[in-house]
Amino acid sequence: MKYNLLGKTGLTVSRLSFGASSLGGVFHPVDENEAIRSVHAALDLGINFFDVAPAYGGTVAESVLGKALKGIPRDRYYLSTKVGKYTRPGGYGDDTLDYSRARLRASLDESAGRLGTDYFDIIHLHDFEYQRRQHTEWALTEGVAALLELKKEGRIGNVSFGTYPMDLWHRIFKTLPADAALVHNHYTLQDTRALELLPAAKAKGIGIINGSPFGSGLLSGREAPTWHPATAGERQLFRQAAALCEQRGAPISKLALQFSSQNRDFPTTLFSSTRSESVRRNVAWCEEPYDPALLAEVQRILGPVMNQQWDYDAGVDRFSKHKS
Repeated sequence: MKYNLLGKTGLTVSRLSFGASSLGGVFHPVDENEAIRSVHAALDLGINFFDVAPAYGGTVAESVLGKALKGIPRDRYYLSTKVGKYTRPGGYGDDTLDYSRARLRASLDESAGRLGTDYFDIIHLHDFEYQRRQHTEWALTEGVAALLELKKEGRIGNVSFGTYPMDLWHRIFKTLPADAALVHNHYTLQDTRALELLPAAKAKGIGIINGSPFGSGLLSGREAPTWHPATAGERQLFRQAAALCEQRGAPISKLALQFSSQNRDFPTTLFSSTRSESVRRNVAWCEEPYDPALLAEVQRILGPVMNQQWDYDAGVDRFSKHKS
């Protein structure tokens, strides 16, 4: 495993890092024992950065990750979680967004209890674009101030953000006190707009955590989750790209992971898995060069959706209506 300095955070993180969203059943049902084994496999293979959130499965992901990390020396890994977005178990689409000082402080205490720690290396302000941005300014004023206070108190090491829209990322990199940034779905086979952030990241020492190499399921080779906002026609393009990769003897998930993780300008790429076999496979894939000709063909198929800004709010709304 290779390691890189994550901007000005002082953290030397593994090239691949472990995102625990899937531990909460966000993508498919989870066998808890196997999920715990996947975390242990990641540690054994040299992965030293784990990211989670209370919103993933309505605290389930934090609880499972806490069980997996129990008894593991704290100096073997870096840990981040998120604040501001909360979901009841099984209630995807019924999110509560609260960026008040009181709630963020309480959230940190609750996450610490589930994860068995009293310190987080990074805290991300989470998904403040949701619900049609009605809470964005609240998050970027009171929410940011609360995180800076927690950093000053030594409760957290670094202030970060976890959001999706590119206009908000440009604003954050230009005007806000970011130590790190969890940028998801913007350096994949289908979207490379994270490259736009690199000049500011280098100038300000902001460590970019490159999230969602599998495009929130679109590039996994399996059907994307129901909550993803891609239309039926758009999903068909991803199926065509996946079929081409299979014809060439490699799953699209392999090409997706290789492409996302092998750009040296991004210190770490965050993937999620609940299976130890998949963790081992992803680490092995990361070390193999990808086929540039296959990459070009896949991106040609995905041309109609290249750099498309997905409307995740619409996906949540559609999912909620489907459930009801």
